[in-house]
Amino acid sequence: MTRPVAVITDTAEVDPEPGLRLLSEAGFEARLVGSRDPEAIAAAAHDAVALIVGYARIDAALLDRLPAVRMLATMSAGIDMIDVPEAERRGLWVANLPDAATEDVAVHALAQALALVRRLPQADALVRGGGWSDDVTEVPRRTSEVTLGLLGFGRIARTLARVAAPLFGRVIAHDPHATGRPEGVELVDLDTLIADADVLSLHIPSTPRTKGMIDGPLLARMRPGSVFVNVARGDLVDPGALLTAIDDGPLAGAALDVFPTEPPAADDPLRTHPRLLLSPHSAFLTDASLHAYATDPARNVIAWWTTGRPNTPVTGPATTPAPGTTPRQGAPA
Repeated sequence: MTRPVAVITDTAEVDPEPGLRLLSEAGFEARLVGSRDPEAIAAAAHDAVALIVGYARIDAALLDRLPAVRMLATMSAGIDMIDVPEAERRGLWVANLPDAATEDVAVHALAQALALVRRLPQADALVRGGGWSDDVTEVPRRTSEVTLGLLGFGRIARTLARVAAPLFGRVIAHDPHATGRPEGVELVDLDTLIADADVLSLHIPSTPRTKGMIDGPLLARMRPGSVFVNVARGDLVDPGALLTAIDDGPLAGAALDVFPTEPPAADDPLRTHPRLLLSPHSAFLTDASLHAYATDPARNVIAWWTTGRPNTPVTGPATTPAPGTTPRQGAPA
């Protein structure tokens, strides 16, 4: 009996071997492309029933060349690399990893926020330049007198709120989809969030509606001396407006883990601005998260094949039989 084919497109930092091994043990023919190039993906996955996707763009043009694909599993919480409306139109399952690095990203955001509030980048530069404490020109604020604002209140933001609440004087959040009354967090409207936050931490998905949301007018409404943290997606922020807000506006600094283009060009001013604290899209990065990114997408594919539904679906057909039980596809050997 022909084995079903599952293809891993690109993996970036993730070792694909554990995922490939799980798929093979479950009866799949598992293939690795190792590329975001649509031509390479189309060639390797022409007969695949499932794709596991890192950063490769999965759009209508590519799906037209993959007629057997019924399942798309991402190696991240984000799904912006997939044309989800097109996947829905075709009746495909899309699954992500909502919890693989929740703690890691939340802690990274907290570390960046505290570094900015404590003016650690400036302190580091001062000492490296030969200065000492009597040369300090920017006195940090006590964190218990600082308001942490969260734009978006999903899993990562909620974890950040929990670990940050004992340190900050006030934690506020805005998310039109948030429900309930989270302990220690005030849910506020967007205008209040922007006006009151001393630290604004971004935790929203990239969608056509949210791209470029952090623009000049919004940044201009922030508090004097405030700081900005982005561990979400780079295209949510207008980079020119961010630099203007730091040079000529209210921001004292910003921390970026994500960028509009990754990696940014060598001459990108985001790389060199002294008031930017940067990390290379590594907020998720721990030994535990790397293992989850390698194995959990494979488990989503296996669960879909054996039960008809992935473990952590984002969207999919309203009803579907288990693919492994249908006469057309057959069960994994």
